[in-house]
Amino acid sequence: MTDALTVPEVRRLGPARLTAGMDRWDRLDLAAHRRTHGPLPGLDRAELLALADRVDLRGRGGAGFPFARKARAALAAAGRSGRAPVLVVNGTEGEPPSVKDATLLARAPHLVLDGVALAAAAFNAVEVVIAVASGSAAEVSVPAAIDERLPPLSMPAPTRTLCLPERFVSGESSAVIRAVNGEAALPLTRPARAAEGGPGGVAGRPTLLSNAETWAQLALAARLGPDGYAVVGTPDEPGTLLVTMNRAPSQPLVVEVPAGASLGVLLDACGVDPGAGVLVGGYHGAWLAPDTATRTPLSRAGLSAAGGALGAASIVTMPNRACALAEVTAVAAWLAAESAGQCGPCRRGLPETAEALRDLTRGIGSADAVRRAAAIGRGRGACAHPDGVARFVLTALTVFAQEVAAHESTGSCGRPQTSATLPLPHPAGERLAVDWARCSGHGLCASLAPDLIALDAHGFPVFRDEGPLAPWQRHQADRAVAQCPALALRLGG
Repeated sequence: MTDALTVPEVRRLGPARLTAGMDRWDRLDLAAHRRTHGPLPGLDRAELLALADRVDLRGRGGAGFPFARKARAALAAAGRSGRAPVLVVNGTEGEPPSVKDATLLARAPHLVLDGVALAAAAFNAVEVVIAVASGSAAEVSVPAAIDERLPPLSMPAPTRTLCLPERFVSGESSAVIRAVNGEAALPLTRPARAAEGGPGGVAGRPTLLSNAETWAQLALAARLGPDGYAVVGTPDEPGTLLVTMNRAPSQPLVVEVPAGASLGVLLDACGVDPGAGVLVGGYHGAWLAPDTATRTPLSRAGLSAAGGALGAASIVTMPNRACALAEVTAVAAWLAAESAGQCGPCRRGLPETAEALRDLTRGIGSADAVRRAAAIGRGRGACAHPDGVARFVLTALTVFAQEVAAHESTGSCGRPQTSATLPLPHPAGERLAVDWARCSGHGLCASLAPDLIALDAHGFPVFRDEGPLAPWQRHQADRAVAQCPALALRLGG
């Protein structure tokens, strides 16, 4: 993954809208922003909702939910309760393949602020909260942009920045709202709609949350009008998209493209070969075969028809030289460790999926075992994390079927198992280790930490995952270390 303070290179195919001015300035301050985009028109509530309807503005963070429908739900709840809504900008992408929102907040923060300011004024919001990843360039850029908006250009509601830890689940919408409320940045264990307020909202208020690109698109639509906005894109999905194009081992690109542009053309323009397969939609997305990917339009409808999903519009390719199973296994293990650990599918299903993949990669497992493990959490998790991981893993088994068959029949595909192609953060944190000179195979550790340790045929411990411990695994690890009769189990960096 890129260094937190490194802002990726930005390119465009077609007109520059979100990326306008980025060829002239590293960061558009308020003066550069106004010279580039011009004045922001004022819209009342009805006009703003009608505009969002006309351009079919949808969330650009993954779910693709209609903005106007979500806004109307929050406004209706505000009317019933008599409590003004809170607006939240989610700029915490949380996954290594996606850096578009962080780039937008770092380089064009005022475009995002324009969108949320329009809604704050039209909806009489009581507060605006902008959530950014801790240690990112946005952590500096966004507060500076708020400070640049001196009266009379100040925000129409009190506005603050919140820094969240860079974890996969911390970018989930309910996790962001919990963090705003001063709680741990973990998803809610029971569904609660933010727009309704109550346990799902900020301070119990109706809450309208969208990601950074969505708010920026709202500002563009207000300036261009529905007809001008729809000059590019498709009739059903007007406008442009921000795409993160990953290029291992090079740094990723952030590219603005018209909706409906060919994925094959985008790959060619970025000098990226589709390789053995193309992942669309990030680590909750789906793998596509190369020939399918190159003829697929970059749109919700186009990717859905091909068996993929637009998601957060991040794209990763699998080089022909890499062992695809080893790469997928490394990501699946990371996703398991990044879970909140608040439900059975995350605590057991995801680690078992990663373990089944690891066995398959080593030539001692089967694709059927992976499918059974991935099915444990589908449709049963407290959030969408188990479903997203299952989609990532199961589509990989299909696209890389020949390689899977080679591992099942001969134990290897013949390619190096480096696990270094798909973007992942550098591993950090403590791990369990065994002093084999002391271990006598009591087996107590497997009873004390069943999510972390199994026993081999001789009763000696085998770690289910060799990576750093997840926060929710720490209690079991501490208990197993403290109660090991031979003092053989320990924690280390």
